[in-house]
Amino acid sequence: MLIRLDETTQRALNRVAKKGARAEFIRGAITRAIREEEEARTRLAYELQPDSESEADDWSNCEEYKP
Repeated sequence: MLIRLDETTQRALNRVAKKGARAEFIRGAITRAIREEEEARTRLAYELQPDSESEADDWSNCEEYKP
């Protein structure tokens, strides 16, 4: 994949990314943007259809947490 940047953006990227690590910086930025978008969609889904009080307090069928 090839991404073209305008001159201003490229200069800014060169200032903030560690020398020789632009690709890693860009991959990280893309990953963060995707995660933020997914979290925003999840938040919106809960706002549109929140759990009822009874569902929110019912822990009788919860899964065991495994870190």
